Amino acid sequence: MNVETGAPLVLQSLENGILTLTMNRPKQRNALSRPLMAAMQAALDDAHETETVKVIVIAGEGPGFCAGHDLKEVQSNASHEFRQELLKDCSTLMQRIHSVRQPVIARVHGIATAAGCQLVATCDLAVAAPEAQFATPGVNIGLFCNTPMVGISRAVARKQMMRMLLTGDMVDAEKALQIGIISDISEAGQLDHMVYAQARQIASKSSMTLAIGKEAFYRQVEMPLADAYDYASEVMAYNMGKKDAYEGIDAFINKREPKWTGE
Repeated sequence: MNVETGAPLVLQSLENGILTLTMNRPKQRNALSRPLMAAMQAALDDAHETETVKVIVIAGEGPGFCAGHDLKEVQSNASHEFRQELLKDCSTLMQRIHSVRQPVIARVHGIATAAGCQLVATCDLAVAAPEAQFATPGVNIGLFCNTPMVGISRAVARKQMMRMLLTGDMVDAEKALQIGIISDISEAGQLDHMVYAQARQIASKSSMTLAIGKEAFYRQVEMPLADAYDYASEVMAYNMGKKDAYEGIDAFINKREPKWTGE
């Protein structure tokens, strides 16, 4: 709960299988306080167990997507233990985005900085408004973006990542697309249209197939090549034995729309 407004820290809306989780600290540019991260974690945990949720969209209320960690919270808690727990909470949240069975799309407007940029890069897809900006600016305040670089460096080439980390410079949406922080840029004023068009397209697929494929992607990408092929072959053979795979192949052969059961 937002102590200033009494409103939930995460707003939730479910429509046609698409769950939108909106971070709701607009005055703080949705800075990731521990209570906000806990609320996001709980929402993702619930979504993972909810069959009617096919796709998750993460958004930010107010003028910006997410300004990273809440520096006032960091400054007001001097204990090393608190700071360790804060960063552990953030790392757990980022890993949950990968482990939740549904595809996760970031809807990015305004700024996404430090852990906010990490959040964008961690999502499976990220669609940004043309005016969106991204940065890892910790170096400017004497605090290197060590944990954000873990998530972002898995999407961005090393020298591009180091340039962001060492300079703290803002990166515009075009550059963010070029280096891999985001997957798409919307036309001006068309952010929701692009985000939810993609979400509806993905939600129309077999939820079972999406879950298998998402898990397999993140596992194989960390493996040596031969191990990745062995693992992917096992997963694909398993997927072939599922009812939805048989239904999809049969529908393709007979030129009809498939009827998914999630099995």
